[in-house]
Amino acid sequence: MLASTFVLGTQSEGKPPWAPVKPAVVRWAPARLVNGSPFLFRVRPSVRLKSLTGTWLGHELFFDYNPGKQTWVGFAGVSLETKPGRYPLVLHGISQQDARVDMDSQVRVWAAKYPTIVLHVPEKFTAPAPEMRTRIDQEKELKAKVFAVISPEREWAGRFLPAVSTSVSDPFGTRRTFNGAVKSVHGGLDYHAPVGTPLKAINSGTVILARDLFFEGNCVVLDHGQGLLSLYMHLWKIKVHEGEHVERGREIGLSGATGRATGPHVHLAVRWQGVYLNPAELLNLRVP
Repeated sequence: MLASTFVLGTQSEGKPPWAPVKPAVVRWAPARLVNGSPFLFRVRPSVRLKSLTGTWLGHELFFDYNPGKQTWVGFAGVSLETKPGRYPLVLHGISQQDARVDMDSQVRVWAAKYPTIVLHVPEKFTAPAPEMRTRIDQEKELKAKVFAVISPEREWAGRFLPAVSTSVSDPFGTRRTFNGAVKSVHGGLDYHAPVGTPLKAINSGTVILARDLFFEGNCVVLDHGQGLLSLYMHLWKIKVHEGEHVERGREIGLSGATGRATGPHVHLAVRWQGVYLNPAELLNLRVP
């Protein structure tokens, strides 16, 4: 875990704009961030705060206070499109005396290398018939609304669980060519799974989508709060309903090969405020 020291200042009515205080310590894990990384900021201010918010790569950060560790914990991520470099982290706190406490620093992102693979799927998925375009366009609008959900309250708690216990068949971030033409980036993990394999919710959340889609097949999306979503695709059977709250480890469906799939498997994806993150790294995070 990497640590960084911030210079803090306070600002309140009737006092100088910046009254220096002792530095705060900010840590993030994993220490080496790459494009596609989910990670946690842990902030230990030198003054007691009532609230803490922030921004990172244009995203809003939410923080929860851990009284046992006397730290504020916030989830964040790096998109696949983010280039290597140093990027500003800006934090804003409110002290117990209602003074503003501002913090800023630079966080480094490194480059990750992802492989390229060639896949073959039915032609209807690479060159859909005209009569299917209406459905595809309607589902595109639906998914845009679902993926834009940012619930302020955190529902997830504790470590994230694997959706299935089988091995990974295709990792996150691979560059894919379908039938020699259509190219895309694999935004999730594919697991080997015979039809009918039970799938579990990787953490607690609310079902915000549970229906059949053209490309994704039978699909479930869970909202874990604070912009974090998990997606389960190509299911044979869905066992939850939209609007339903599910606990971590709850069975949400059975694996299949619906939608644009080359065979039976489980596709697990994780989105945070509009960007896909590596589910494998999320499962390895030590979270409170």
